[in-house]
This record gives sequence, structure tokens and C-alpha cells, in this order.
Amino acid sequence: MWLVFKKEVIELLRDRKTLFFMIALPLLFFPIIFGGVFYFSGKAIQEAQEKTLKFAVVGGEFAPILTKQLSARDDLTIVKTSLSSDDEAGIKAFVKTEKVDFVLVVPSTFSNDVLSSGQQTIMLYLNDAGLNMVQRRVNEVVKEIENTNQQSAFISLGVSEAIQEGLLNPIVIEKVSIADKREDLGEKIGGFIPYLVFILCLQGAMLPATDIGAGEKERGTLETLLITPIPRQDLVMGKFFTIAFAGVTSAMVTIGSMFVWGVLLAQGMAIKLITEFMGAISPIDFVLMFLMLVPVVAIFASLLLSLSIYARSFKEAQGYMTPLVFLTIIPIIIALLPGIELKGVYAWIPLTNVALAMKELIKGTMDYMALIPIFVSTSVIAGLLIAFCVYWFKREKVLFR
Repeated sequence: MWLVFKKEVIELLRDRKTLFFMIALPLLFFPIIFGGVFYFSGKAIQEAQEKTLKFAVVGGEFAPILTKQLSARDDLTIVKTSLSSDDEAGIKAFVKTEKVDFVLVVPSTFSNDVLSSGQQTIMLYLNDAGLNMVQRRVNEVVKEIENTNQQSAFISLGVSEAIQEGLLNPIVIEKVSIADKREDLGEKIGGFIPYLVFILCLQGAMLPATDIGAGEKERGTLETLLITPIPRQDLVMGKFFTIAFAGVTSAMVTIGSMFVWGVLLAQGMAIKLITEFMGAISPIDFVLMFLMLVPVVAIFASLLLSLSIYARSFKEAQGYMTPLVFLTIIPIIIALLPGIELKGVYAWIPLTNVALAMKELIKGTMDYMALIPIFVSTSVIAGLLIAFCVYWFKREKVLFR
């Protein structure tokens, strides 16, 4: 078995394409992708924040203070228009042609005297399909005018500041979270760690699995291997461990690479946060996460090897393996749903239970008794799939179909 494992690993190391996908791609390509996404999304947000918006006010004579304060902002430029408040189609067309970013329509009944006019409505026309800061900037100006009008009304009524606060905010809820930083951050990102690890393990194992089974059929080397005195089950286990080794290596290299690049490129505050968060997770929790990954990788490796053995060609094997990605995502998504906890039936559902357990270990709220159904269910399924793989490999009509 170990002789076959050594032989397969040596062949993997000689294959530059496999090495690229297992090591070079995770080390460089994935960090570049994620870094590029964060960079360009941050740049887009920054450009939206710094962009000077053009606007028009219909009925601006009824709200001179609002018009003046909007025009006084450096990030807003007023555009004159002859449109009337009744011409809704014209106002929409004016915004759609991108001559302005938004149009405010002030009713003729508008007044800053809250006591006489009551609540009033100003229409804001904009294209809200893309990223923009229109409503935020308008709200900043409107809020300032609102506060001024409220203060004037309270003064005229002779209401003290304490009563004003009570009228504006009759009940204040002060939140006191009992969750520490680790639990809070773990709840936010803990569910995505299994998603990343599972997919990487599966993707990292796909290429060697395809080559080890279907690839050997195409090259004609499978027959030579079968006439050796090595028992069939040892041949299967040697190939199985090679696929599992490739999957784990790919996942660990990718995660390690992303962590290192994140620390190197992050700001000082982010480095401190990462250090505190990672330092709060005990070595035992890391070991448990790795141990839970072992039967998961065994499930992936046995499924991939079975499909590769069944396939007639490399291309056919790839076609069979692609749906496994979607089948893997479904139980992980279940673990991400609100209200799903590592209790009852969910502790027995393969992949879902491991994803939930990893999240709990990251949060520091793990009930270690739940590890029993996790290891039992995943190990039993992995064992059955490995046994099926051995059975599958012993069938001549499967090997030479």
C-alpha cells in the first residue's frame, strides 16, 4: 500500500500541472484574486464617496435654506432646471439622461415651521441601481435642518432640553453584549471557514484523482499495475491516500498563504485583531478541526477515486466530478442558515455537522460531547465509501469498461 502511495506521490511531484494547481495556484493566484476583489471594491467605494454629484431642485423657492445648504457642500453641484413638480416623466428622464445624479421636488406647502405645517414630504428622484452616496448626503443636510426646526418648535413651546430628549426618544435601549471578541468575530466569519476548507480540499483532490484512475486508463499503465503481486485493496488504499494527501495539502497551502498575505498587507490595527483572534483559539481546537477534516477528506477521496475508476477517459471523469462541488456546497449552506445549531439531527448530518463544529470551535462555544456523533457519522460514511471503492476496483467490468 505504502509503495503504491510513494509511487503515486512521486508521479504527482513530477507533474508540473498538478504541482501548479496544488501549490503555485494557492500561493499566488487565490491571494491575488481575493486581494484584487478587496482592492477594487474599496476603490469603487472611495470613488463613490469622493465623487461630486450634480443635482437639481424643483420648487427650490419654497425651501431656500435646504437649497442653500445643499449648494454649499463641496461634494454637490447644483444644476438649474425649468421642470415643474407636475412633470414627473420629465424629472425621471432628466435623471435617466445622467445630466444630474438626483432631483429634489419640494412641495409648495413646505415650511420650516413644524408647528404649523407638521410632517412634510420631499420627493427624491435618483437611479438607485448602482453604488451612490446620494441619499446619505441628502440625509445629512436634511437632518441638520430637521434638528434646527425641532429646536425652534421646542423653544416656542417652552419645552426644556430634558423633556425634548424624552419626546424625541421616549425609550432608549442600551445593548450590553455578553459575547467576547472571539465569539463575536467567530459568529461572523466562522461559518465561511468550513466552506473555504471543504471546497479547497475537493478541488485540490480532483486533478490527482482524475489522473490516478481515468488518466492511467488512457495511458495504458493500469494493466501493468494490475499484474503486479500487490493486492487490489492495497492498490486502492495507496491511490486513496495520495488523493487525500493532495486535497489536504492544497487546502492547507491555500489557507496558510491567504493568512500570511493578509497579515503582510493588512494595516496595523488589523494585524492586532488577527493576532488576538488567532491567539484566542487553543491548540486543542486547531487539532480537533484538523481531525474532523480527516474523515471529510476520506469521503471526498473515496468518491473521487470511485468516479475516476469508473470513467473511461480523463474528460469523462471531470464531467462526473463537477457536480460534487454543488453537492458539497449544499450541506455547508445549511450550516450557514440562521437558527441551525450543532444539536439533535444536525449533529449527525455529514459535512453539515463538521461545518457547524468548526464554527463553534472558532467561536469558543463548542460542546465537546457533540464530537461523538460527528466523528461516528463521518467515519462510518467514509469507511463505507472506502469499502465501496475497493469493491469497485475489484470489478473487471468497471476497470475495463
